[in-house]
Amino acid sequence: MHRLSRAAVADPCYDFDMTGSKVFHLHLVSDATGETIHSVSRACVAQFEDVEPVEHFWNMVRSDRQLDDALEEIARHPGIVVFTLVDDHLRRRLQEACAAMGVFSVSVLDPVLAGFAHYLGKESQRRPGHQHALNAEYFSRMEAMEFALSHDDGQSTWDLHLADVILVAVSRCSKTPTCLYLANRGLKAANVPYVPNCPLPAELDEVKSPLIVALTKDADRLVQIRRQRLLALNQPQGSTYIDPEIVKAEVAEARRFFSRRGWPVIDVTRRAIEETAAEILLLMSRREQAE
Repeated sequence: MHRLSRAAVADPCYDFDMTGSKVFHLHLVSDATGETIHSVSRACVAQFEDVEPVEHFWNMVRSDRQLDDALEEIARHPGIVVFTLVDDHLRRRLQEACAAMGVFSVSVLDPVLAGFAHYLGKESQRRPGHQHALNAEYFSRMEAMEFALSHDDGQSTWDLHLADVILVAVSRCSKTPTCLYLANRGLKAANVPYVPNCPLPAELDEVKSPLIVALTKDADRLVQIRRQRLLALNQPQGSTYIDPEIVKAEVAEARRFFSRRGWPVIDVTRRAIEETAAEILLLMSRREQAE
């Protein structure tokens, strides 16, 4: 929770912090894990400058009693309510209660469900959390997650040929989180570190099916991240690992190596993990179309 200033406020639904940013209460109500509204809300908030949401999060809301808890909090801290409730009764209760309190509410799923229903000529089954059912897709994601963990940072290279994608990069280029994100999409992702003067695994030259993608990052930013890493581990700061000139040479050498191999290179300096993963998925799609 953000600490709010008690300055004079024209609208009781929001306040201002010490920097002048508008701080408002954002209520996220879901009958499942809440991943959908969390992602959508974060994406929306990012489009507005000088705003700071105070998130109130309820997931697995599937009964009147659970909804009552959320409504009590909404009444105490009015703001914006974003919800994904497929149960007609709960959705109607939430909307009516918000209207009575003068609180703005919006359903993330309703417009999309209505569009699908119109196009398909069918009504949705409105089953809460059905997208998380233990089906083949779920087990595929779990298998991909195990693969990413067991093939992190150059491990288990003997079966790299089983990967869908292999990421190669110098240290601290977000290889691991990108692989885990891709695994959550059901892709088997492995990553191999590029270390100057150290040969890459021989298996990397033998794979045919996996797409190999190289990641790179601005050297100055890399030094900052590595320095923070050493501080977090209580390691000495005098190593070549964070020497600016050595890091610049390391990044340049890696890029030359990637170029000789003909691997696509993604600069992740200003990219979120999701953006890097989206670019990798696009590369995979283009390769499939070309085959």
